[in-house]
This record gives sequence, C-alpha cells and structure tokens, in this order.
Amino acid sequence: MDCLFCKIIAGEIPSTKVYEDETVYAFKDISPMAKVHVLIIPKQHIDSMNDINSENSAVVAHIFEVAAELAKKLEIDKTGYRVVSNCGKDAGQTVFHLHFHLLGGEEMNPRMA
Repeated sequence: MDCLFCKIIAGEIPSTKVYEDETVYAFKDISPMAKVHVLIIPKQHIDSMNDINSENSAVVAHIFEVAAELAKKLEIDKTGYRVVSNCGKDAGQTVFHLHFHLLGGEEMNPRMA
C-alpha cells in the first residue's frame, strides 16, 4: 500500500510524535493551521469516514478519547479546541487514511466550524 500515513506509522517517513498506543498514532502537522495542530490517525488503515462500520467504530471512539487527553496535555482544554475530519476530495481530504485534526491554542474563526 502506498499510503503516506501508513508509512509514517511504520517509521518509514519521519514525524514529530505526540502520542502513540496500540491503536492510534498522533503527530504534529507539518503545515499547521493553528498554534496547536496535531493529526490523530488509527494504525489500522481506514480510507475515510465513509468506511467506518461496526467492526472499526471503536477505533474512532478511542481517537476522541485521545483527542481529549491530548487537549489537556497540550493545555488547550480550558480555552477550547476543534477536532476536524475531512471526508472526500470536495471536503479537502488529501490523504485517504482516516485522520482527525486537533486544532487549538488560539481563537479560531467560528465560521469555519
């Protein structure tokens, strides 16, 4: 498989790891859109939100648990943060491996929610 995020998980492409467990990997975005911009990805390859089903939905629940944990660790839990997942080309998904952007550390445009 020629997936950028699978290669990052495998250590073939370097990243700045923020968190890792047996299910997910989180790392700093190389083109941050906010002061804090972390990508949280499942280690299991899932193309997009369209591919979430009863067999893999627990991974997504765990990602949201990790997002809340990272928000506390990165000290953005008190002021607020955003979790975003783009689904498909028209939504701006450029890497077809399910991922969530954890954004915060500054006031964000509410019109972009």
